[in-house]
Amino acid sequence: MTAPLIISVSGLRGQVGRSLNQTVVERYISAFIEFLSEQGAPYVTLDSQGKPAFNGCVMVSYDGRESGLPIAIVTIQTFQKAGIPVVMLGVAATPTTGFLVADSHSCMAGVQITASHNPHPWNGIKLFNTEGRVIPACDGAKVKAIYERKCAEDAEKPKPPRQTTLKPAENTTKTTYTDASFQQPHIDAILRTVDVEAIRARKFRVVLDSNHGSGSVMGRVLLNALGCEWRFAAENEEPNGDFQHTPEPTEENLQSVCAKVPEFQADVGFCQDPDADRLAVIAADGTYIGEEYTVALCAEAVMREYQPEEGAERKSIVTNCSTSLMTHDAAKRYGLPSFFSKVGEANVIDLMRAKNALFGGEGNGGPIDPRIGCVRDSFVGMAQILHLMAKTGQSVLELTSLFPKYAIVKRKYTFPLEKLPALYEEIQKANPDAEIDLQDGLRLAWPGRWVLVRPSNTEPIIRIIAEAETAEAAEGLITPLETLL
Repeated sequence: MTAPLIISVSGLRGQVGRSLNQTVVERYISAFIEFLSEQGAPYVTLDSQGKPAFNGCVMVSYDGRESGLPIAIVTIQTFQKAGIPVVMLGVAATPTTGFLVADSHSCMAGVQITASHNPHPWNGIKLFNTEGRVIPACDGAKVKAIYERKCAEDAEKPKPPRQTTLKPAENTTKTTYTDASFQQPHIDAILRTVDVEAIRARKFRVVLDSNHGSGSVMGRVLLNALGCEWRFAAENEEPNGDFQHTPEPTEENLQSVCAKVPEFQADVGFCQDPDADRLAVIAADGTYIGEEYTVALCAEAVMREYQPEEGAERKSIVTNCSTSLMTHDAAKRYGLPSFFSKVGEANVIDLMRAKNALFGGEGNGGPIDPRIGCVRDSFVGMAQILHLMAKTGQSVLELTSLFPKYAIVKRKYTFPLEKLPALYEEIQKANPDAEIDLQDGLRLAWPGRWVLVRPSNTEPIIRIIAEAETAEAAEGLITPLETLL
């Protein structure tokens, strides 16, 4: 079925040739250009005649899907028409693109062509500012407003033939780093945060499931640098978007990969989504550890090494409000404050900065290390988990015992979004003993358990997520709410 175009504060997502076509790409990138122009410095300066001139280039990359290159080329052409030079990275992971935008002295923004975990025929556009982070919610709202204004203006004009295809144009000038050497600064930054020699000494065996996404470009180089003996889960692994399983790294989708970890006698399995900003973990015996443990294990690794400077403000831990309590329980063990943000990478980053965060992330397997960058990063996840295994001498399965046992249940439903305020009010009345958080939908919390009801940022649905000591208890939080839908 054709789904509508989804536009959030960080970008857009749609089905290629249906809701996402050349006209949409041109219009959205034009909206981003107009936004950059309106912001002034550091993006734009005025010349001696008062005319605006853009400062620096824009980096463009895509996650390996077949539709990625055509969308990237339309993107490049749109920037070039505005007089903005472009550096085309080609296939690159989202965290690598974000890192390189921030690391460059001549780059003012970035664009990643990706639909994240969505399968074919989905693709999308994610926007970065000059700091190499997904643009903040307030800026994303401005880009969205400009795009919507352009849609309204174009609707008043005579309609040209609809562009439903996305074909690369000829004679498009671009720079492509075909040898992928562009990623080395990102790798070097990650290696500086872990004990490389301790990891190399363990000679870990690893199965890497990049699922023909962009993670294979840097994943192989990072694992080599860490002295691992490794193999890809897929034969003939190339970042070409030929997904071997449904791309979201959930237990249901990774059954075939789970079997390959003990088959290879690996110590751990790492599973990425197509743009490699999410990481799920598999234990040596093939047990799916999952995405929720990714941030918890990484935060544990970082907090173990944390030595606060005398007299300095103690740092904190930040996750979004749909992330497991495990990470926050770990923060308590180390005497660090912890905070919940709204769902969405941009919102996590905003709160991390406001709360002087040591580490953060989202429970969908997206760790964020501010020493590396302001983007969810599966490569940070792999390095920190291997570091923790090397330092403790424990397996991934053994390391999970560091955290209280919780179970998360996630459901999604079709529900009229205009009726959500009334639903929230009804749920609150039925749960007067709960701690209420309305920053992102409705979150009800009790000691050791919580339930969240919120509209999705990426799909036209609502989600209900619950966590408790057991799956049955979590289901018990959701069941009464289902009767109100």
